[in-house]
Amino acid sequence: MSVKPLDNEAEILTEIAGGDKRAFEILFKNYHKYVLAFSKKITRSDDLAREIVQDVFLKIWLGREKLRTLETFGAYLNTIVRHQCFNVLRRLSQEIKSNEVFRLKASNLNDSTAHELDYREAENILNKAIETLSPQQRMVYVLCHQEGMKYEEAAIKMGISHQTVHSYMKDALKKIRAHFKKHAVAYTVFILSLFRS
Repeated sequence: MSVKPLDNEAEILTEIAGGDKRAFEILFKNYHKYVLAFSKKITRSDDLAREIVQDVFLKIWLGREKLRTLETFGAYLNTIVRHQCFNVLRRLSQEIKSNEVFRLKASNLNDSTAHELDYREAENILNKAIETLSPQQRMVYVLCHQEGMKYEEAAIKMGISHQTVHSYMKDALKKIRAHFKKHAVAYTVFILSLFRS
């Protein structure tokens, strides 16, 4: 995947590693089209490609501390996208082998409509999505995502294991993505609403 890096990319990566959401937004805007195109090339599916974009950038944000030590972000991103694509294709293959019904629901929301949706509305949808979480999931989401705690710190604060925190966060993000999809919000608005400060 050929991607033009940002001029001040090392500085931006360092800022993201420190929890800077605006720096993450800059990174997302620079790379998300490449990730979408690369994912679509591998999966040959617009819907799967959009799902992969969400997962890839969430993984980058949740593992942002790694960004301090990267020599080349493009290579790192390329690896994450490939792994995510193959994981998705492997999952689909398993579902087909198990004769499970698989059907992708295409969104009718086009890009122009997505851009017209302002961030205030997206934030309201996000807040409503957070309200649907269980108390434990909500606390993990608030501590780790909104307050910037590491999983270990949240685990100590809540008196639970690191693995349990990770599980709660995974479930919380899954529910939030489903809530956004239910309200017909495009993936770009979903991602930017999460990282908008």
